[in-house]
Amino acid sequence: MKKTFVTKEKLEEIIQQYPTPFHLYDEKGIRENARKLKEAFSWNPGFKEYFAVKATPNPEILRILREEGFGADCSSLTELMMAGAVGFCGEEIMFSSNVTPAEDFRMARKMGAVINLDDITHIDFLEEVAGLPDIISCRFNPGGNFAINNAIMDTPGEAKYGFTRQQLTEGFRILKGKGVKGFGLHAFLASNTTGNEYYPALAAILFRTAVELKEETGAQVSFINLSGGIGIPYRPDQQPADIEAIAEGVRKAYEEILVPAGLGDVAIYTELGRYVLGPYGCLVSTVLHEKNTHKRYVGLDACAANLMRPAMYGSYHHITVAGKEEAEDSELVDVTGGLCENNDKFAVDRMLPPIEIGNRIIIHDTGAHGYAMGYNYNGKLRSAEILLQSDGGFRLIRRAETPEDYFATLYIPGGMERKGE
Repeated sequence: MKKTFVTKEKLEEIIQQYPTPFHLYDEKGIRENARKLKEAFSWNPGFKEYFAVKATPNPEILRILREEGFGADCSSLTELMMAGAVGFCGEEIMFSSNVTPAEDFRMARKMGAVINLDDITHIDFLEEVAGLPDIISCRFNPGGNFAINNAIMDTPGEAKYGFTRQQLTEGFRILKGKGVKGFGLHAFLASNTTGNEYYPALAAILFRTAVELKEETGAQVSFINLSGGIGIPYRPDQQPADIEAIAEGVRKAYEEILVPAGLGDVAIYTELGRYVLGPYGCLVSTVLHEKNTHKRYVGLDACAANLMRPAMYGSYHHITVAGKEEAEDSELVDVTGGLCENNDKFAVDRMLPPIEIGNRIIIHDTGAHGYAMGYNYNGKLRSAEILLQSDGGFRLIRRAETPEDYFATLYIPGGMERKGE
């Protein structure tokens, strides 16, 4: 059974000030998990986590993680701007993007970010629009299927990202010839894995590639970025990834492959947005309607515009009815939002306790790729974000959108008025 990090009493206290729906984040849990990750990889003196800003793009969340010693992984101009506003600068920022506009590269160079190139053609493009830095990284895509113990984890050959293996060698030679002095390697081969084998397997691929590139080009890799991919147990019967075991597996591959090749000083980087933040956020909503037709439906004031993953991917998110944690799951229901889309469902055929209009619903594990993937279909407005502080207090870290926000970018003759007001 999944437990919430907030009590019904605290929820009601928050709702008195900020109406549902809203995303709520657990500062205490975030900080504890950040320290656990750093401790697991403390065997590597250069270790750094570059939190994926795209997962939870909120300055207050980024500020907390910067205080914990994290960097920021950015993929766009606005993410760079947000990271800079919080205080990240220079090599505290990893810039990994694809189909990159010139202005994004220029901003990354201006901020001194470490640039991770997605394609061999970007070498000349970056040089032309912003100049080449002294240190640069390249993203590797080995193609084909990525398998562990004969089980296919993902299909990198279908992904739009990264250099081929041959392009890596060519790219390193070109960059070295253009005066680049320091090199990094990056790869992302599988998503949301809760087993402990993925990172060590990925590390071994990148470590061997780094050794080969040194032999082929003379370029010495100074850091290897294992990117993201470590997931969280969305379902209550799933076991979480063991970050200590994962880090130990990476260490073994490091000592077996890099150290004998004279690369024992390579820094290890990660970009674990989902692992760092996912379990420490939830979407809080209120039951607006009940409907009994061919099925029983429970309608919330939240919708897929607040949490897209179930509608987009069919993803499971656990649901708790606040105050009924110990009640029997005795009703089979679909939990829906109010969009004019039939896939606007947070749960389908889910067994839950008896639900009544006005009940508070907690949708778990929305701390990463939750609010961030929101949108305005049907004119729905994005919700507030609230931080549950370590001291038990709470504060608004993003206000809810208003109709004025929705119409602000439109050119409407005469403007918009709320009729009847």
